[in-house]
Amino acid sequence: MKQTDEIKVQAWIENLQANGKNAFALEVLEKELPNYSAIALKRTLNRLSEKGNIFSVFKGYYLIITPQYASKGILPPYLYIDGLMKHLERPYYVGLINAAAFHGASHQQAQEFFVFTILPTLRPTLKKGQKINYISISNINPKFLIDIKTEIGYLKVSNPILTATDLIQFEKKIGGLNRAATVLEELTEKIIPEHITADIINHVPVSTWQRLGYILEHVIEQKELSNDIFQKLMEHQKKLFRIPLKASGLKNNFPTNDRWKIIINTTIETDF
Repeated sequence: MKQTDEIKVQAWIENLQANGKNAFALEVLEKELPNYSAIALKRTLNRLSEKGNIFSVFKGYYLIITPQYASKGILPPYLYIDGLMKHLERPYYVGLINAAAFHGASHQQAQEFFVFTILPTLRPTLKKGQKINYISISNINPKFLIDIKTEIGYLKVSNPILTATDLIQFEKKIGGLNRAATVLEELTEKIIPEHITADIINHVPVSTWQRLGYILEHVIEQKELSNDIFQKLMEHQKKLFRIPLKASGLKNNFPTNDRWKIIINTTIETDF
């Protein structure tokens, strides 16, 4: 592709920026510049990538690197995940510590970015030191999500109660129950009891509710919220069976909490 043609592609990208876009798919570029071959366009994109103007964060999907992020060579995930997941035609939400941070629980900064989506599984990505973990689940209920406004648009984030249950269910992803409990101490301030509906009670495994309820009552001392969860479980006739607090830990010769049927096989300590 000639230099004048490269300028045309650059102008097309700058026009996207002027219209509030920070990324684009190769297929869109090919459609809007039909006079150029796919090979020629890819070569031009490679040259623009070498200059630091764009960056391929996913196959066929490019970020437009603004001067603000030129030194890093990549945008923060929260600025492009929504566009990327729409490009991949996947439902999603940002969860765990990242979601908690959006809700004001930012005591611990996340070194990774956690995105929940459906099967088939997406492999984790590591680009320019930025790791995105994709967690596959069977379904995503939009009732449990919140749209968070960003500089470039909106981001789907788990609401506080779903975030809380995810922190317990997927505690290994973030470093264990101690870290989950530390985040929960701040997050509980944002949990609205009315959001503990029949839908989410049935969506989350009972074992997760048991562990969360026990931690809220005996570690964080949020007894009122713990009571709300217990009452909802009883209203929906959920049976509680003996389970270990630490799922991967031993079960024998440990005391059991009668209310939550939790085998207390570990001690949880928070950073506060």
